[in-house]
Amino acid sequence: MARGFDSKFVEAQQEEATRPRVIGPHLSQDERASRDRRRTLQLSRARAAADLSRATVAAHKRMLEQAIAALDAEIQALDSTRS
Repeated sequence: MARGFDSKFVEAQQEEATRPRVIGPHLSQDERASRDRRRTLQLSRARAAADLSRATVAAHKRMLEQAIAALDAEIQALDSTRS
């Protein structure tokens, strides 16, 4: 039986979580929080985009498009504060 996108996505996340992490440069608490916030926003955006690809009701599509735009704006704001 074929597996859906969601189950493959969850499987990929689980594999990523179990991989040993490469220790990079020491980050401050603010830098770690910013990095974690950006990752959370990216995952939320990926989920909204996946939902949008399956949405059939016009109002739901508009809501998801607005959510994606808001997430993009927040990601961009985080990136601009890092520069």
